[in-house]
Amino acid sequence: MDFVIAALLLAALVAAVVTDVRSQRIPNLLTFPLILAGLGLHTATGGLDGLLFSLGGFGLGFGVMFIPFLMGVMGAGDVKLMAGVGACLGVETAFIAFLVTCLAGGIYALGMLLRHMDHLKAILANFRYTILAFLTTRTVEYTPVTPEGSLPRLCYGVAIAAGTVTAMALTMIETGAPFAR
Repeated sequence: MDFVIAALLLAALVAAVVTDVRSQRIPNLLTFPLILAGLGLHTATGGLDGLLFSLGGFGLGFGVMFIPFLMGVMGAGDVKLMAGVGACLGVETAFIAFLVTCLAGGIYALGMLLRHMDHLKAILANFRYTILAFLTTRTVEYTPVTPEGSLPRLCYGVAIAAGTVTAMALTMIETGAPFAR
């Protein structure tokens, strides 16, 4: 049954990446069934222990992404997708997935900035100005340097998928199963 859950999760991640890249949205029609499937399948195979395993992962996945959502840097679909990942993988593997997702997201964001060099130059100029202003006045003034156009939007479903697949592979190497129960 572990591999059924893993296959379901992988299919959902592929769908999430495709929809996120195409429309910059991860729909509820994808995330809610993923969450319910993770909870339901773990409960069916593990009883109360399976439910608690899945709920713990759900809570972790939701919790780690909710604060960035409140800060306006993460979309609600990303939060629900990570909650679904947690419901399928449990706390331990979901936490590894989150950490690798953060690394993948940072690499992705850096790649996007390198692709849009004018934005990177503006960010570095703002950083330099802020540091110099602080060192000379001991106050933080912020007069941003802004390039033409808006920053490119990141499709964080891509980073979540990369982090999750990597975490599943690492767990599989260590335990022989895609998540540790």
